[in-house]
Amino acid sequence: MENLFKLPMPANETEIRILQLTDIHLFADKKKTLLGINTADSYSAVLEAIATQKQRFDLIITTGDLAQEPAITSYQYFARGMAELLPTPCVWLPGNHDDQRIMADMLFDEGITATKQVIIGDNWQILLLDSQVSEQPYGHLSDHQLLWMEQCLQMFPRHYTLIALHHPPLACGCRWLDQNNLRNASMLAEIVLRYPRVTTLLCGHIHQEIDLDWCGKRLLATPSTCIQFKPDHATFTLDNVAPGWRCINLQPDGTVKTQVQRLANGLFYPDISANGY
Repeated sequence: MENLFKLPMPANETEIRILQLTDIHLFADKKKTLLGINTADSYSAVLEAIATQKQRFDLIITTGDLAQEPAITSYQYFARGMAELLPTPCVWLPGNHDDQRIMADMLFDEGITATKQVIIGDNWQILLLDSQVSEQPYGHLSDHQLLWMEQCLQMFPRHYTLIALHHPPLACGCRWLDQNNLRNASMLAEIVLRYPRVTTLLCGHIHQEIDLDWCGKRLLATPSTCIQFKPDHATFTLDNVAPGWRCINLQPDGTVKTQVQRLANGLFYPDISANGY
């Protein structure tokens, strides 16, 4: 089994507060841009906006593509950003742009846990599934990942469960993106349908906000901290909405309250004429 990370419930609190950041796409050189947006600057602006709000978070979940250029320096920039939100612990997943070996070593050295199972109090567990396929944009969950997930669900049968993964298991309505979602979503569905206390799935990858029903479970995806993809387009199309993040409140009765927040419009504009990256 993967290392298990237990967090106590904060004193005098009933809900668990989670911050999700995703698709940060950092470069080794902070001056580099992705389709017109300096990703280091947009990441810093998001962190500054979050810090200004002075919200309490119990956990930060980062759901992949932390780097566009998967170099040691890229992950150091990510870790330094996370240090601004201390003492909140952070857990992470690799995306299709990440180099998991570099990522794991670098983040471990920076004190960011590699755990993929988090137990918070007596009501909730969070499982992080690795859907990365080496050198491919689409996602797939290995037999090992699926077996491990079911073992975790059996280990804590009374806990409600939030499952995080990079690739969504459901088409989002963009044909060019949907070909690169989770390829074996039916295998995931077969398992989670057996566990009513799996309530919610949390994804990145698609650089846009969704809140949909998938097999009776709530499926959430979250805007990138840099570029956004325009919803409901057949071909690659950028959106000019602002970078964002997601706040999630897990309730003791298994319900989930969540809200996407964004930077003010006009701070970061992508190159709308771009036709790919």
